[in-house]
Amino acid sequence: MTQVLTIGEVATRSGVAASALRFYEERGLIESDRAGSGHRRYPRAVLRRIAFIVFAQRVGLSLDQIAGELAKLPTDRVPTGRDWSRLSGPWTELIDARIAELERLRSSLGDCIGCGCLSLARCPMANPYDRAAGHGPGPRFWLGDRP
Repeated sequence: MTQVLTIGEVATRSGVAASALRFYEERGLIESDRAGSGHRRYPRAVLRRIAFIVFAQRVGLSLDQIAGELAKLPTDRVPTGRDWSRLSGPWTELIDARIAELERLRSSLGDCIGCGCLSLARCPMANPYDRAAGHGPGPRFWLGDRP
């Protein structure tokens, strides 16, 4: 079994485009060695890091947050399943918050989009007299404020 993989092999195995792999490398999320020809060669362990990156993005972490999480991994050995579990354990709160946000979105679809006016500033049902503006900038109802 080959101990190093080309960028094409990593892209195929991970399901992540080669351009994304190069971007992840530019951001310091993954590393490669360069062959004499200048081609990237990745250690097999990079596949776990990429899986972690993809999963963390789906949870809603930014690339900066993901970099911070990856920095917590040991540098003196290959990370174990326990290391990965330790990183992802606190994400339950993030997932719960996303679920709550999606439920708010689902319950509001009929109110905001269903009427057809497309204007929360003038909407007589969801935002009479533009009361949301008093709560501050941005999509106040999506952020959890109630009319």
